Amino acid sequence: MGRGNKTTEFLKECLSDALLRLMREKSFKNISIQEIADAAGVGRATWFRNFANKSEAITFKLVQLWNRWTDEHSVIVHDRFTLANAKDFFQFNFEIGHLLQVICKSNMQSAIYDAFYQIMMPQYGNSAKERYQMRFYSYGLFGLLDEWIKRGFQETPREMVGLFYQVMEDRSTL
Repeated sequence: MGRGNKTTEFLKECLSDALLRLMREKSFKNISIQEIADAAGVGRATWFRNFANKSEAITFKLVQLWNRWTDEHSVIVHDRFTLANAKDFFQFNFEIGHLLQVICKSNMQSAIYDAFYQIMMPQYGNSAKERYQMRFYSYGLFGLLDEWIKRGFQETPREMVGLFYQVMEDRSTL
């Protein structure tokens, strides 16, 4: 990654961090782009060079967090969902639970799904069956995650993995 790319990534992270800080203080819809830029210590034009909307900034941050987490935890398959990495998926989301709750409180679950889809679902090169299967898993896992967030992370990540496997086994009885 060249110096320009590192600078861009850094600025995007500063902007997304500023937005998330502001989301803890006030209503999402009442946060202006100027407020985000001011909180990040950059000009308003920097926002528009990097993001089309606030949801995109949240998605960017979640993807960055996942990439760091998978590097730190030596997750081998981190760019698509597999039955083997369900444990990693739930552990990661549990560890950033406070952030996910802020996002959900602002009714921005779509940004969480967008991040999850970017991370876990290959965007090209699959057969129709594989693409439908990936979309099925992405919506299903997002549904489990959304409910887990709403329940305040009452279950442990290990319990969520068990529930996930139970749900997958029970699908044959529908």
